[in-house]
Amino acid sequence: MNPLSARRFLIIFSVAWLVLITGHALLLNWFGLSLQVAVADSLISNLLLLGVCLMVINTLRFYSPSSGQYMNVVVLCLVLGIFWLLLDRSILWWTLGSEEEYFSFLQRSLVIRAAFGMLILGFISLTCIVWHNFQDLQLNEERKADAEKLAKDAELFKLRQQLQPHFLFNSLNSINALIGLRPDEARKMVQQLSDFLRGTLKKDETQWVSLQEELQYLELYLDIEKVRFGNRLSTEITCEEGTGTLVLPALLLQPVMENAIKFGLYDTIGDTVITLHAAREDEHLIIQVQNPYDPETSSPKQGTGFGLSSVQRRLYLLFGRNDLLQTSGEENIFTTIIRIPQPGDPTDKKITAPLPSNKLCIK
Repeated sequence: MNPLSARRFLIIFSVAWLVLITGHALLLNWFGLSLQVAVADSLISNLLLLGVCLMVINTLRFYSPSSGQYMNVVVLCLVLGIFWLLLDRSILWWTLGSEEEYFSFLQRSLVIRAAFGMLILGFISLTCIVWHNFQDLQLNEERKADAEKLAKDAELFKLRQQLQPHFLFNSLNSINALIGLRPDEARKMVQQLSDFLRGTLKKDETQWVSLQEELQYLELYLDIEKVRFGNRLSTEITCEEGTGTLVLPALLLQPVMENAIKFGLYDTIGDTVITLHAAREDEHLIIQVQNPYDPETSSPKQGTGFGLSSVQRRLYLLFGRNDLLQTSGEENIFTTIIRIPQPGDPTDKKITAPLPSNKLCIK
């Protein structure tokens, strides 16, 4: 690919050459040559120079000099410049040299013609080198961006896959325990687990979902957990009006709720209420999850475990920010707050997720 394949460059190149031919003819006429001779001299000289320049452009299309090979380009321009000068002189003498006055003028102007030709060839060569280097830089940047995207997608996929196995094993163990004692609940749990895993496979193909869709999917997960823990687990999910259409990464809330259930039920006794509240603040979707915890048996301030750390890593890969997940523990209540930038947020240009259709939020 050469610069002339770019439409804009071709137009500029053609206009510049027409200006060069016109200016050359006017200059020769100003030096005393007749207009007819000046135009003929300009056309012959500059069309020959154009041919030599096209040879340089075509050569640099296949030969890209490195930093230590620019002398090769200088030699190439010198050889082609001498070739152009000799050929130009011969053709001009053959076509216009019958006039002694013009032949004398031609001989005196050879040095200036040589300098002018070398200048044009050097400029064209430099332009081609810069253009090819810029194209190579763009291709390298595109390859780098593609490689980074593939690596990021692979890491996101790995994070999402790592969240499922232990939940699946716990569910299967619970089903096994229920088969003998409460077979009806075991069958219900199998059906819920099937729906949950089917939804997981579908969501693996989707990067963004609406809050409404995410909460509907989360309900499947919570129903399974409620069968496991019985009356000990209850949840309250609320969201402000207008937040149902806001978008977030698919399967983001499940590990957050799983972390809340782990701290809320494993390390405490009695009934546990886990709350999730969704709100909109400026151009962000705010998700707040709260659960009780026993500060004597758990240390949420010192570590968030794999679940929340994977959520934070995923948010960083998607948005390039580390401030979108915050946790705190006060008065035996552990709070997780997630901020999801929305499309149209001027501070987050990476987001290209389309807004889904309007739906009511789960109450």
